[in-house]
This record gives sequence, C-alpha cells and structure tokens, in this order.
Amino acid sequence: MPEDTGHTHGLSHYDPDGDLVVRIAQGDHQAASELVMRHLPKMVALANHMLADATEAEDIAQEVFVKVWKHAHKWQPGVAKFETWMHRVAINLCYDRLRRRREIYTDQIPDREDKNTPKTDQGIIDAQLSAHIEGALQRLPPRQRAAITLCHLREMSNIEAADSMQVSVEAMESLLARGRKGLRKLLAGQAAELLESEG
Repeated sequence: MPEDTGHTHGLSHYDPDGDLVVRIAQGDHQAASELVMRHLPKMVALANHMLADATEAEDIAQEVFVKVWKHAHKWQPGVAKFETWMHRVAINLCYDRLRRRREIYTDQIPDREDKNTPKTDQGIIDAQLSAHIEGALQRLPPRQRAAITLCHLREMSNIEAADSMQVSVEAMESLLARGRKGLRKLLAGQAAELLESEG
C-alpha cells in the first residue's frame, strides 16, 4: 500500500472492509468478489462524474481494484477506512486521465440521450437541467470537481473527503466554496444562453 495509506488527519475509523482486505491479502477470492460487489458501483460513479465518460469510468474502477489486489497485504487494519483509500486512488487515476487529455476544459459537452426519459415537457426539462449541471461540473477545475463530487454526490463528510484528496479540512472547505461559486456562475451563464436562444 502506498506510504500515505492510513493518513486520517488524526482520526481513527471503524473499517467495515477491514476483514475483507485481510482475507484478500491471504488470497481469498470470495472476499475479493464481496469487495467488488460492495464498491464497484461507487468507484464507477465517482469516475464518471470526474471524467464524463462511462467507458473510462469502468476502466478507472478496474484499475482501483487491481491496486487493491496488489497492495492488500500492506494494509494496516484499524488505522484508516479502506474505502477512503479507494476513493483517493480513484481520484488520482482520474487526475492522470485528465492530464493526458489535451484539453481539460471544453465548451462542448457531449449530449446524453436517455431513452427512458418520459416524453413529457417536465421530463424534457428535468433531463436538460441534469445535463446542464453535469456539463457545468465538467468545466470546473479537477480538484474543485473532485470536492463537489465527494461531498455532494458521494455524500462524504468534509473530513472523509479531505482524507480522500489528501488535503486539510480547511483546504477542502475552500475547494467546495470555490466549486459551488463556479457552478453557480456557469449555470447562470447557461441559463442566459438558453433564454437568448429561445428568444
């Protein structure tokens, strides 16, 4: 496990995954399957919010679990929550993907068609609103995007999110404040553009 594993800003946590990780380190494939079932959807959702690409999100989730298998024997039970470390790994992998993209910021957000969206005015409005929010999220700087994703979409506490991003709680609160301000500005701008296009 990387040298920062177990860093918790001075807090200890009960780790519901601790026993599974110990069993994984001993070569228990059933424990590995249980951990995947428990956390795969979370890792995919996190990566999808960061990258806005379902295929890349699945790749990231797979990379996270590969690192789990490789580093489980170095885990220190009782020091930190394993899920926090998994989020940290996923975020860092997403940062790597974003750095490899030529353009981190783009004005062109891919359209997402949901075939299950009700063919009603309200359904269309809801889908458009969701797309605008997701689009605005993708235009935030990666660290602000990660903070918003962890605290508002993954519903982590500020302390857990700070631990996952390896920053202080104060830095996390600053990222959240800037992220929220950025989202409000972007969404207000999109609303103005929509009104002008319809006018």
